[in-house]
Amino acid sequence: MGLRIEDYALIGDGETAALVGRDGSMDWLCLPRFDSAACFAALLGGPEHGRWKIAPVAEILRVTRRYRPGTLVLETEFETADGVVALVDCMPLRNGAADVLRLVEGAAAGSPWRWTSASASTTAP
Repeated sequence: MGLRIEDYALIGDGETAALVGRDGSMDWLCLPRFDSAACFAALLGGPEHGRWKIAPVAEILRVTRRYRPGTLVLETEFETADGVVALVDCMPLRNGAADVLRLVEGAAAGSPWRWTSASASTTAP
């Protein structure tokens, strides 16, 4: 079962936006503009419809989220038995091309992360 809509947070650059789930999965993104085809669309189906997930491998005990003050820079903190680590997501204002930045902060040695990515199909059957 997918996430509830309230489990998503928005990041954007003024010309497009992405929805990032509490589980570290970017499940909606259209590039390079809002009206472009979706490259990640798991929000509407499942992982097979495209997503970019970055999350700890260990069992997640607690998740907290916040935006950095006055920004759309999203910080998601995952608490595991190994400690607390953060995933920071943002889309900087454009200087020509669209960019998505995802940064893992505070990952201790021995605290493995998993990165999975699959883009949505943009061709009709």
